[in-house]
Amino acid sequence: MWSVLWAAVRSKAPYVTFPVAFVVGLVGYHLEWFLRGHPPPSAEEEKSISEQREERKLQEIAGKDLTKVVSLKEKMEFAPRAVLNRNRPEKS
Repeated sequence: MWSVLWAAVRSKAPYVTFPVAFVVGLVGYHLEWFLRGHPPPSAEEEKSISEQREERKLQEIAGKDLTKVVSLKEKMEFAPRAVLNRNRPEKS
């Protein structure tokens, strides 16, 4: 008798588990919404990462004078280090 009961429970498990999981998810969703107090912002209101990065870069360079740059002759870090510094001229 037990084997017949377990076979019936095993075959009907999806029909029982899905409604239970659905109710638990629905209750959890509404409980979280109630605790937070407001729904999450929609996809239209939220800015993408690239937009946020561009705004941050614009704010960083807003007060700088972009015409004053270091010349490449003075900088010298752009050149890769040669083996044993043979090919790199000495700074004078």
